[in-house]
Amino acid sequence: MSAFSILFLAFCSAWMSQAQTEFKRVAEANVTLPCYHRLYLLEPKSLDIEWLLKDSKDESKVVINYAGGKVYNNLIEEQKGRVSFASNLLAGDASLKISLLQSSDAGLYTCKVKNAGQYEWTYITLKVLERPSKPKCWKEGEPSEGKEISLQCNSVSGTTPIIYKWDRIDEEGKAGLMPPLTHINFSNPAQILMKNLTRTSTGLYQCTASNEAGQESCIVEVTVQYAQNFGVVAGAVCGALGVPSLVFLAVWLTIKRKEKKKYEEEETPNEIREDAEAPKARLVKPGSSSSGSRSSHSGSSSTRSTANSASRSQQTLSTEATPHVTPMQRSQAERENREMEPKKINHTNLINTEAIPTMLPAQSRAFQTV
Repeated sequence: MSAFSILFLAFCSAWMSQAQTEFKRVAEANVTLPCYHRLYLLEPKSLDIEWLLKDSKDESKVVINYAGGKVYNNLIEEQKGRVSFASNLLAGDASLKISLLQSSDAGLYTCKVKNAGQYEWTYITLKVLERPSKPKCWKEGEPSEGKEISLQCNSVSGTTPIIYKWDRIDEEGKAGLMPPLTHINFSNPAQILMKNLTRTSTGLYQCTASNEAGQESCIVEVTVQYAQNFGVVAGAVCGALGVPSLVFLAVWLTIKRKEKKKYEEEETPNEIREDAEAPKARLVKPGSSSSGSRSSHSGSSSTRSTANSASRSQQTLSTEATPHVTPMQRSQAERENREMEPKKINHTNLINTEAIPTMLPAQSRAFQTV
């Protein structure tokens, strides 16, 4: 090998080492991987260009090839119709164009140019970035005053690492300050903890998932329920049920009190009337015209009146002395007294009756004298 060839290869190696670069592109975008060479100056008909891909499985595949004046593409099923030479490869530009990038397009690309026994290589690493998928937001816990809840967010796909950020959104859609006692779960940055909730914690909260390819967000609404509201509602319900019950109870007690008072007022006059009926049981028989008989009956009536008065006085004293006697006991005692009074009256009448026959002859004689 001549000294010229050695110098040329050294120059190409140095140039290729400088050509090793890395490209990052977002999925669905287009990319052009550069590959420039000088071998087109040698033998144009013997020029051979080949692009190789070593994927994540460390497998090498031919992406596109130029040989014998023809281009051969569509060699990889996943890249059919999406790969081509970007420029005039016969003029020293063998760059590769890939349209509508997919995650399967990522890997190490090698551009190999061969002509007249000489080689040039270009190495390019392509990373296809996928923006995070639309995240899902949700809350866990009881959103009440003094309680604790957690807000969580998750994006199921996207190029790692995915960064999560929570913000509070005001009425104008701008990010505001988070409530006090809000902490990030460092073991799971997609989760935040909100402790000791207050009414000021009510609002909209936005989670943003981002990476090198872009970002997506979701919003969750937090409504803090006030503990005092439950007390007021419970009090109102109890009041609505309790007030009518209290009114009904008061009315019922009033009616019962009036009925008891009326019963006591009616019971006392009845006892007096029952005691007063005893003298009426002994009346003077019609047809008795003698004055002696009237005197005897008057005396008898006086005696009965005195006995009845004494009996009533005794009953009144006994009633006053025993204020705790029930109405039934008083009625029984009155009946016993009434049974005893006629016996006394009969005894008196018997005495008067014995006196009457002694007076009859005198009266007869008087009438006979007239």
